[in-house]
This record gives sequence, C-alpha cells and structure tokens, in this order.
Amino acid sequence: MLELDPDVAAYLGTREGWIPMHKAGVEAARAAMNALPRRPGPDMHSVEDRIVDGPHGPLPLRIYCPAAAKDLPAIVYFHGGGLVIGSVETYDSFARMLAQASEAVIVSVDYRLAPEYQYPVATDEAYFSVQWLGANASDFGIDPARIAVAGDSAGATLAAGAALQIREEGGVPLVFQLHLYAGIDRDDTRASVREFADGPIITVGDFAWTKNLYLGDDPSVDHPYGVPSLAENLSGLPAAIIVTASHDPSRDGAEEYGHRLRNAGVQTAVLRYPGVAHGFLMHADRHVRARLALAEIGGLMRAKFMFG
Repeated sequence: MLELDPDVAAYLGTREGWIPMHKAGVEAARAAMNALPRRPGPDMHSVEDRIVDGPHGPLPLRIYCPAAAKDLPAIVYFHGGGLVIGSVETYDSFARMLAQASEAVIVSVDYRLAPEYQYPVATDEAYFSVQWLGANASDFGIDPARIAVAGDSAGATLAAGAALQIREEGGVPLVFQLHLYAGIDRDDTRASVREFADGPIITVGDFAWTKNLYLGDDPSVDHPYGVPSLAENLSGLPAAIIVTASHDPSRDGAEEYGHRLRNAGVQTAVLRYPGVAHGFLMHADRHVRARLALAEIGGLMRAKFMFG
C-alpha cells in the first residue's frame, strides 16, 4: 500500500488517544474540534462578519477579501465536519488560505448543524447563501458573473447540492464547483471504504453517524440535494474540480461522482493526491505536499474564473 507522506505521518503521531466522532458523541466531538491548535491564516485586505436573514433564521457569514481590487470573483464556501461539527471560526485559517490561493473573495457560511437541525436546513442555507451573494455582489466589489461554490468533506455535499438545485430551480449561474474530499454518498461497499474503514482522520463509522444525524437513518427517502450522487442526470452542471486523498474512505465515491460529471459532458478535473488523508489541505501552512496541492488547485480556480 502507498505510504503516508512523512509530514502527514508525523501529524498523525500527535493524535494518540484520538477518539472517533461517532464514539465520542456530538458535544465531545465539537469540543475536540474547537480545541485543535490552529495557526493564523494569511492576512487579508478585509474580513467582515455579516448576519443575513436566511431561510431558517439569522445566518452568519464571514467574508474574506484578499485584495483591494474591484470586480473580484467569489467563492461561497461550506466548511467540513459532517454537518455536525465545525464552524466559520474553526475553518477561519483554511478560508484565508483558499482566498489567497484562488485570488477570490471567500464567503464562508456558518450553516446550522445536525442533530439540532436536520435535512433540509443546511441544504436550504447553502442554496440561499449563493443567491444572496449574487443579489448583493456589488456591495463587496464582487463580479456577479464570476461566482463559484466550494466545500470540503460534508461541505462539498452542500456545494454539490446547491449546484444541482440551481440547475433545477434557477439562480445565480456558477462558474465552477470545487469539492475537496467530498463525502458524496452513503455507499459503504467501495474499496476505499473497506481499506480505510478505521481512518486515518475519519472512519466509516463517523461517516455513517454524521449522515444519519443530518439525513436520518432511512436512505430510501434521501433526495439528490442532500445526497448528490443520487442525481440520475448530471448534465448542465458547472465545471468541477474534484480533489481526493489517497488514504481516505470517501475517495472512491468522490472520484466516481467526478467521472460521472465528465461522462455527462461537464468539464471536470479529478485530482487524487498521494500519501495524504482526509482534510489534508487544512495543513497547507505546514505540510509541503498540501501546500503544493493547494497551489495547483488555486491555479485551476484562477483559470476557471479567467476563462470560464
């Protein structure tokens, strides 16, 4: 089997005593996420917190502007955490890194979490936040014709669901969708699921637990907006960048979704990075391979914004 990158292996060595989320429970998992040490992200030209009137009540957003230029592109970003843990605050450093790499304004959405709020709450807030940005782009010096969506892990599910909903119900046209190690489905039979059932970083039990908390435990009632892999037709969706990690149970499901997009005529880049695990890009400030990956992904994003 491919060996882990030395930086990744060293980081995993600091996680002795780590308890999987599904065994720790909601409150302990949230506390563990909040307690993780974080380095400050890159400096921004401006960072603004805004609360807007969302479909389920006040919706906090954090808006990162990397430069003083006008008519910048923008990315609506949905953080990871299984739709159960995580926040705009815990993903602040990565949002800054994403803004720097893409040279775009990042609008990070502090959507509501399960189990307090189940499907379709976060899904509704994802779609709403894209439409809100399109309607208010000029207030932030954003080019309304150059808006994209991005997410990591479960946040990528929200991004993919928003792209599907926009195609079906209308809304702001998207330049591209970026999915970072997306937990795109519930399929527990894939080779990567079996190989990395116990991690590193995230386990199959974690995936099942978080999806059940948000979607419910009956997959027969799942909708493509909540489980995008269920969409039978992927044609007409925006260009996609699918990023996966070699040592990740979600790898094969995300890559299959990318191949299906490509087969449906959607311009799609599927990028698997070797020797890394779920969430590796969050360590781009300290891991060389993650830093190189983010630079490559940033180049792709800038090209999409430039050429469409």
